[in-house]
Amino acid sequence: MFSHFTLEQANKMLPSVIEKFNTVLDAKVQVARVQSDFENNPKYMASFKDYIIKKQELNSAITKFYKSIEDLEATGVSVKSIDQGLLDFPSLMFNEEIWLCWKQGETEIKFWHGKDEGFNGRKPIESVDLEKLR
Repeated sequence: MFSHFTLEQANKMLPSVIEKFNTVLDAKVQVARVQSDFENNPKYMASFKDYIIKKQELNSAITKFYKSIEDLEATGVSVKSIDQGLLDFPSLMFNEEIWLCWKQGETEIKFWHGKDEGFNGRKPIESVDLEKLR
């Protein structure tokens, strides 16, 4: 799905986006846990059966992780960094494409940046006329 978001639309859907992002984080933790066990427990190298079963568990965890990212991005949001907790909502200002930028821990969208700028280019939304965000 693709659409440009107004600030109001992005903030309205933010709670469900945060919930989906948290699902991504949970799935990432699960992958790390299974992978660590798989790599560090010698029982998985001692038996083909144990190895295959654990490998299938890891594959399932990875699949769930990527599916959770797909579900999040199906909302129209772009994942910029899972580790840093950065999501962007495509928007328009003065008919130019911009990103409305959310960082994990924020309760509303307070920043934006240009299409070719990253996190370091974030500017406060209050610095622009909100009527220009369409």
